[in-house]
Amino acid sequence: MPRMDTAAASVSSPPADTGTPRGLTLVVGATGALGRPVVKLLRERGVPVRALCRHPDQAADLSAIGAEVVAGDLTDPVSLERACRGAERVLACAHSILGRGRWRSEAVDDTGHRALIDAARAAGARRFVYTSALGASGEHPIDFFRTKQRIEQAVLASGLDAVILRPSAFMEHHVHGFNGAAVLAKGKASLIGPGTKPRNFVWAGDVARFAVLALLEDPPPFRTLDIGGHDHLSNHEVATLYAREAGIALRASHLPAGVARVMSTLASPLHPGLARILRLLSLPDAAFSERFDGAGALEQRFGLRLKRVEDFVRERVAEHRAAAAASAG
Repeated sequence: MPRMDTAAASVSSPPADTGTPRGLTLVVGATGALGRPVVKLLRERGVPVRALCRHPDQAADLSAIGAEVVAGDLTDPVSLERACRGAERVLACAHSILGRGRWRSEAVDDTGHRALIDAARAAGARRFVYTSALGASGEHPIDFFRTKQRIEQAVLASGLDAVILRPSAFMEHHVHGFNGAAVLAKGKASLIGPGTKPRNFVWAGDVARFAVLALLEDPPPFRTLDIGGHDHLSNHEVATLYAREAGIALRASHLPAGVARVMSTLASPLHPGLARILRLLSLPDAAFSERFDGAGALEQRFGLRLKRVEDFVRERVAEHRAAAAASAG
């Protein structure tokens, strides 16, 4: 497997292009935290990309760089069949852990992905890269992770040239969206339970580089890859990091875990996605591990440098200050 030059690699640099295939690549979930940087990296290499998303109006930046943006939905098998026509390689990186109604997790993460696998196989796709999750297991206390493990098995049994990615929690969502954004906007973190559990976080931009390797290299440099960053921080520590970087006093509220469990039960019929998150965050710290201790090995093996949470937070705070200054001006 070709190695990247460690001295030339940086937090934002893409993997080296060695014999990039020119066949069409389909990215499912193209406007998500992972899908968007993957599309951009592929287009930088001149790879034809079809970007499937539920709301094409949110993909103007992808159209601008030459991606073919198409409307589609994992709950609509006909749209998946259309999207897969002519695709040589497929990346599945959409999920619905917070979904409800038509887009509940069972319909998207299970049935929808099975339909996508069938559509890719029927269309003659060569490579299928599936984005699972770190810790996916049939014994996991949260159904989403059990579903991920079942779809891993379905992909591997499909006869497609399969690759499985298992990233830890994306910084974009779990560091910023669900935590730091509120600290910057209101100076307050709203935590479920004590917020003391150490969690591993990874920048989706780093995961995108591994996804591109999985899509483009022949043969792929791995078949299943756990991916995580260096840092293990609790949700409270993340909020504290934002407050310190922004120079504000942190206020933190804690919803008791027992109350969150009751709320999860009550919310389940109306909003199963919200109920799932409440249950996940109300579990004891020892219920399942969110550690990843292989960041150094990933860097050494692939000749890259993984973004640290502190650097990510510093960037988000700088963006917040720039936006505030522009608004004031």
